[in-house]
Amino acid sequence: MKLFNYFRSSASFRVRIALQLKGLPYDYQPVHLVKGEHRAPAYASLVGDALVPMLEVDGAHLTQSMAIIEYLDETHPEPPLLPADPLGRARVRALAQTIACEIHPINNLRVLKYLSQELQVDDEAKNTWYRHWVRQGLEAFERQLAQAGTGRFCHGDTPGLADCCLVPQIFNGQRFKVNFEGLDRTLAVFESCMALEAFQRAQPSQCPDAEA
Repeated sequence: MKLFNYFRSSASFRVRIALQLKGLPYDYQPVHLVKGEHRAPAYASLVGDALVPMLEVDGAHLTQSMAIIEYLDETHPEPPLLPADPLGRARVRALAQTIACEIHPINNLRVLKYLSQELQVDDEAKNTWYRHWVRQGLEAFERQLAQAGTGRFCHGDTPGLADCCLVPQIFNGQRFKVNFEGLDRTLAVFESCMALEAFQRAQPSQCPDAEA
């Protein structure tokens, strides 16, 4: 398997975590988003949306991090990233989509660049935008965690799909100095995740293309 990704991409980070949790070897293929390498014909011709991550496996080119992770879970079921019961799976998917569908899309690199370059928003206003939407989304995430009771991770005592999504969002929030005050359950889950080698090995600073 080859994973085409960018070290700072949240979506790429999710897939790296899933691969590490499952102990699956892969070739790391860097695609520098800031330099526009995802739009180069050699890459864009393989990927309809010209985004990262892309997982190349058995001649197929899989896109969208959530779809890739569920593919990995179906083809390499141990350890599972989704619960065995339908209600548990629905809850984990809802938590994961709170990050992947509600928070991340309006704060990703394309949106931030549009705010800066096209709308001429200054850096402080852009960062205020980012912090507002991330904070609001994580408050909703915190409430969802509270409704489900206890557990070291997002769902019970083993990491799964929702944890793969949460950790990259916290990393990015830290970089933009988001206020995490009062998000006690969310941060406790983050700390539980980061105590595991799989999450440590997947983090941006461990990537071959990592930059300061």
